[in-house]
Amino acid sequence: MSGPRLVESRSALSAALHELRGRDRTIALVPTMGALHEGHRTLLLRAAELADDVVVSIFVNPLQFAPGEDLARYPRTLDADLEMCTEQKVALVFSPGEGDMFPAGQPEVRVSAGILGSILEGAARPGHFDGVLTVVAKLFGLVHPDVAVFGDKDAQQLVLVRQMVSDLDLPVRIESVPVFRDADGLAVSSRNRYLDADARRTAVAFSEAIAAARQSSSAGPAAARAAASVVLTSRAGLDLDYCVLVRPDNLSDLDPGAPSGLLLLAGVVDGTRLIDAALIEMGRPR
Repeated sequence: MSGPRLVESRSALSAALHELRGRDRTIALVPTMGALHEGHRTLLLRAAELADDVVVSIFVNPLQFAPGEDLARYPRTLDADLEMCTEQKVALVFSPGEGDMFPAGQPEVRVSAGILGSILEGAARPGHFDGVLTVVAKLFGLVHPDVAVFGDKDAQQLVLVRQMVSDLDLPVRIESVPVFRDADGLAVSSRNRYLDADARRTAVAFSEAIAAARQSSSAGPAAARAAASVVLTSRAGLDLDYCVLVRPDNLSDLDPGAPSGLLLLAGVVDGTRLIDAALIEMGRPR
């Protein structure tokens, strides 16, 4: 089985894309920081349904890490990532170094995530979403994809990417894929590898909180959020940051009579920050 074409420079990327475009192929981009897992596989599968060729970017983006975060130890597993891309028949992998992504040094002009980028994850990680959007915008400019695929787990990021594309009239369609969970219910994440067995059992409280919210949803948004919060605040070893139920489109406060809401969760388990997200349909306990 032949693997994807691996390119690391802008010039090699441009040449490879020129070949694909010359064959009148549509392109789906899956932006990643590598350390690919089964959740990423679902993105690749969806991307293959949406376009003729799939391009995967692998770049650990320093702009989205604050001082003291895990930039230096973030897992880098290029060989294993290429194996998954080969299995999923990815056409092209763009894996630039920092000098290739920022040839003139880190950019002076950056995308601002605005108010939406300053709440929830943005409050805990100031500047994080500015860094995310800046690199995503650069990838869109370098790859010129017809469609880009993101995961629903990074729900605030997804809302912001959609808003950026709309506000800046970027010519790319954004598609998303549901959260992929392991058998114990934990949402898959590259950072899960930081968890030992005990920490993982603690982290499963996130999926249990989602289940509790859904079970209480017939009583309305306040009851659903409260049920999730009880699960999380009572779990020893989990330092809860936030548990909110908001509008899925813009993360604003949910109307008491809303038919559905987006449950966003974040907390720290054994030094590892984890997030989760789920759409909660009101009036449908399950």
